[in-house]
Amino acid sequence: MLTRRHIRVKVMQSLYAFNQSQNDNLSVEEKFLQKSMREMYDLFLLQLSLIIEIKVHAENFLEISQKKHLATSEEKDPSRKFLDNKVFEILEENESLQNTLEKHKINQWKKDDEYVQIIWNEIKNSLAYEEYMSTRESSFKEDKAFFILIFKEIIAPNEKLYEYLEDKKLTWLDDLPLVNTAILKMFQKLKETSGKQKKVASLFKNDEDKEFALQLFRKTHINDEDLSEEMLGKTPNWDKDRIAEVDMVLIKMAICEFLHFSSIPVKVTINEYLEIAKEYSTPKSSIFINGVLDKLSKEYKESKKLNKTGRGLM
Repeated sequence: MLTRRHIRVKVMQSLYAFNQSQNDNLSVEEKFLQKSMREMYDLFLLQLSLIIEIKVHAENFLEISQKKHLATSEEKDPSRKFLDNKVFEILEENESLQNTLEKHKINQWKKDDEYVQIIWNEIKNSLAYEEYMSTRESSFKEDKAFFILIFKEIIAPNEKLYEYLEDKKLTWLDDLPLVNTAILKMFQKLKETSGKQKKVASLFKNDEDKEFALQLFRKTHINDEDLSEEMLGKTPNWDKDRIAEVDMVLIKMAICEFLHFSSIPVKVTINEYLEIAKEYSTPKSSIFINGVLDKLSKEYKESKKLNKTGRGLM
């Protein structure tokens, strides 16, 4: 689930917190980083389980409507199109997902079901729902498009859900955009023929990514003084006090990748940190960081200081 960019963001957040706390216990901070990434994965699973739980509330609503004393003809014979949405079916019958939810003990919505009810009500009262339910039959393509729409417009930006997640774990608010993007991509790639058999994404794509997270954190921290010296003279129009602390962390991480991660191409490193700066730092940060990293990468190339092999040569 975690992409390399997600990993860089988590490392950036951990290094920033480490600097703020002035703690000198590296192993404690490494455990914090690992815990932070695991909790992000729990949030990913929690959002998926929320979607499954919405169906339970929709089914309850249907049953109550049918039992009304003066039920309308529509209420007596309601459309089950929403409940029969094939995306629900795939999520419910995907053994990998169900086992992972059980393994991680993701069952909060059974207890905090009022938030599920809030989101179900918003879906039920939305124009998207009205248009979707205007017919009784649907294709997988329509079902998936509807799911993507309500996730983007109703679930992902829901303020009540934000409040709930903030109360549960403060760090989840920072993780939510990354998690929602991962879920959206998961829905976009969903296929009717293989969806039920597809394995739910694990926290790391592979062991290499897991090791990358720890090594990037360690090497950036351990080489902090050397990385700071590499910046000397590269920011002539900026006093150190004027440079945002997040920018300092991002530049050091990028320099660390230049010098200590031989397989990562220079262009990839620069592009990744510019995108992170746009999201997490000041409006002018990406321009500033680009200037510093571009100047350094050219100097390193001329002085043959770059130790790049394989893909890292590009």
